[in-house]
Amino acid sequence: MTINHPARPSFDPGRRRLLTATGLSVAAVLLGGCTTQSVSPAPAGGSAVAASAGATTSAGRATILAAEARRARSGRSVKYTLTPQHSQIDLGGVVVSTLAYGSSIPGPLIRANIGDEMSVTVKNLLTDPTSVHSHGVAMRNDMDGVAPASKDIAAGGQFTYTYTVPHAGTYWAHPHVGIQTDYGLYAPIVFDDPNEKVTYDTEWIVVLDDWIDGVGNSPTQELAALQAGNGGMAMGSSTTSPAAAMPGMNMGSSPATATSSSGAMAMGGMGVGTSVLLGGDAGDVKYPYYLINGRIPAAPVTFSAKPGQRVRIRIINAGADTAFRVALGGHPMTVTHTDGYPVVPKDVDAILIGMAERYDVVVTLKDGVFPLVALAEGKGGLARALIRTGSGQVPAASVQPTQLQGRIGVATSLLPDPTAMLPAGTPDAELTATLGGGMMPYRWTINGRGYDQTVPLQVRQGQRPRLTLSNETDMWHPMHLHGHTFALVRPDGQPGVRKDTVIVKPRTTMALDLLADNPGVWMLHCHNGYHSESGMMTRLEYSL
Repeated sequence: MTINHPARPSFDPGRRRLLTATGLSVAAVLLGGCTTQSVSPAPAGGSAVAASAGATTSAGRATILAAEARRARSGRSVKYTLTPQHSQIDLGGVVVSTLAYGSSIPGPLIRANIGDEMSVTVKNLLTDPTSVHSHGVAMRNDMDGVAPASKDIAAGGQFTYTYTVPHAGTYWAHPHVGIQTDYGLYAPIVFDDPNEKVTYDTEWIVVLDDWIDGVGNSPTQELAALQAGNGGMAMGSSTTSPAAAMPGMNMGSSPATATSSSGAMAMGGMGVGTSVLLGGDAGDVKYPYYLINGRIPAAPVTFSAKPGQRVRIRIINAGADTAFRVALGGHPMTVTHTDGYPVVPKDVDAILIGMAERYDVVVTLKDGVFPLVALAEGKGGLARALIRTGSGQVPAASVQPTQLQGRIGVATSLLPDPTAMLPAGTPDAELTATLGGGMMPYRWTINGRGYDQTVPLQVRQGQRPRLTLSNETDMWHPMHLHGHTFALVRPDGQPGVRKDTVIVKPRTTMALDLLADNPGVWMLHCHNGYHSESGMMTRLEYSL
């Protein structure tokens, strides 16, 4: 049900569309918020290939269609209907008026098997254009949910988004218009491989978020304040967040961090706190709440299981400005996947997860009630949920498991499973993305340019480029490449884990190898929503 309420501030998607496509601007078919699903046999030949239209050139369209035709198909068609809309959401005693996929956050789960043909109809009930990018899914370019590859959905408009599921893994859906990414428009996506080797008894999908809409400034106001030089605090806003008085929301220091008391100006940053793990400033926005599956710490969701069961926890960071340090009280965790791809299993006490990253972990559960805590890295707040396997007292909301200070799993400490390694080869092209900018003025760049003046990175199909990310700023950046995965290059030159989003710490350089096997026009950007909206985005374009 759609709940009417006062109009939300209008978004300004223009910054993302300042350039017309120089490559393969194609059909407009997009993904929104899930309400229904049906599964049926796929039509012969796969309608996903037949559906494409509107490419800038016939050669570009033909290249995209040829790549799609090579994908293996299961013969099944999976259909969803999705509705981004204005909604009133109960965060657990705190009711907010926001934007969501349907009437809940996260939006309902989207699920299919590899090889299935996805057909997703979106009905945009918002008063502004929107889009949905299926983050991490290396789908056909004209279904990517971001201009210029595909057009936005107009207010009141409807489109159908079709593609063949390419890989198994944990993914998520979110908009790519303005700062909509910091509202409630997000939903988990899981693609299954029936032949997967990971063994577990039950599964829990955990979506992390940093929340401000309806309890502080809107994300639109926060962005305007940052760009006006007000340090992430809009004029007229309260200097005391609701979280400051809540149990478990201590705004002081956290393990291995030093948090500023006010979010005021700091050398090189003007951020809201610092983190040793992140190499400096932790972020730009002070959030009143941090959520797990749409709930504040005082009213956590509870996952029920049995003692001795092995639970696979799929962890998604849907936040816009916050990395989380995640631990389960009283339990070690075994990392099995990152960004959808398997790794050599590694036992850790906690994981560090940047915006848009995903980690799958397996835990053998003990008997009792245990807190799953997601510490807002460097910011002092936290999100929490509970696992109950038997009797016992619910831990206080302020409890921070000792595991948060133990062995911290990060992408660079993991090794790829042999089945997930990038095929052997020598890079035959060099790409460079130098990350620049800062807080005063609030402008972020790639190769010295904002997106409105970007010079795209060029590749040819079949190449094996090495992309070097050089962070010349005092802020960490979670960098995401659309349409591809890449292998982190280890210090010994060997391929590391496969990912689509990676943390690049301040004043460091990271090398990534990828295969140019998915033709089109693809975004490369920082997944801090405020950074990407302030210029830190460019394009990777295939030459025809």
